[in-house]
Amino acid sequence: MQTVLSIAVDALAYGMVLFVISIGLSVTMGLMRVINLAHGAFAMVGGYCASYVAHAGFGYGIAIVAAMVATAIIALPLERLLYRRIYGASELTQVLMTIGITFCVIGLVNYIFGPTLKTVPLPEALRGSVDLGFRSVAKYRLFAILCGLIVAGGLWYLIERTAFGVRLRATVDNANMAASLGVRTQIVYAASFALAVALAAFGGVVGSELLPLEPYYALRYMVTFLVVVSVGGPGSIPGALLACLLLGAIDTIGRYLAPEYGEFFFYLAVIIIVTLFPRGLAGRLKKQ
Repeated sequence: MQTVLSIAVDALAYGMVLFVISIGLSVTMGLMRVINLAHGAFAMVGGYCASYVAHAGFGYGIAIVAAMVATAIIALPLERLLYRRIYGASELTQVLMTIGITFCVIGLVNYIFGPTLKTVPLPEALRGSVDLGFRSVAKYRLFAILCGLIVAGGLWYLIERTAFGVRLRATVDNANMAASLGVRTQIVYAASFALAVALAAFGGVVGSELLPLEPYYALRYMVTFLVVVSVGGPGSIPGALLACLLLGAIDTIGRYLAPEYGEFFFYLAVIIIVTLFPRGLAGRLKKQ
């Protein structure tokens, strides 16, 4: 029982880290209709920014805020000059454009920061562990779980219960009609994109203990983030959360019980889920 509970805590923490990083990609794919394979690159940029700020002597909280703001500032010109050209374009065009951006970011990061791993030092409050009775759990893992819950709740409220969410959904459904009603669609897209990359940066920082920061981070985890969104259903917050928790649990259990198989069980589960639910778990949830 102690082993089961330990696996459950680790799986929940890993699943929440995947969710925090991937939910921005779910927004761009499901609501903005853009297959942004450079999403992992923005998460990496956020992690590198936070590492630089933290090692410069600033606190962990300041490092997170700086990473999110800096990544959004970097991303906005890209949205204006590059991404705006591929809104509504074919999937192949979007894939080629965004994967090209990914390789450019990898090259720049490798040149500027070098090929070594980067760390984001945890504050004293997140070091050590908490005794839950059945085992001691790292404070960092509890923090990651809490971050995932806050992001899920906050993003759901923003999209479903605010005026901005109404404008975003209207723009997605019919951009021309929304514009004729006074919605500034370009600003809505830019703000949504900035939010998505800021969440990616936040996830890159929070998840740096589980997904190490290095120049090829964007390629190493690109398929993982894309798979999570596809399994959950693009644009669905509950679907993305369920997919992250389910796949995180399967991956964690596989690594505990059969580490020699690597990510075999993770991708086997993906194949099975996609076969049973081609529209993703979100499509299944809507039917019910």
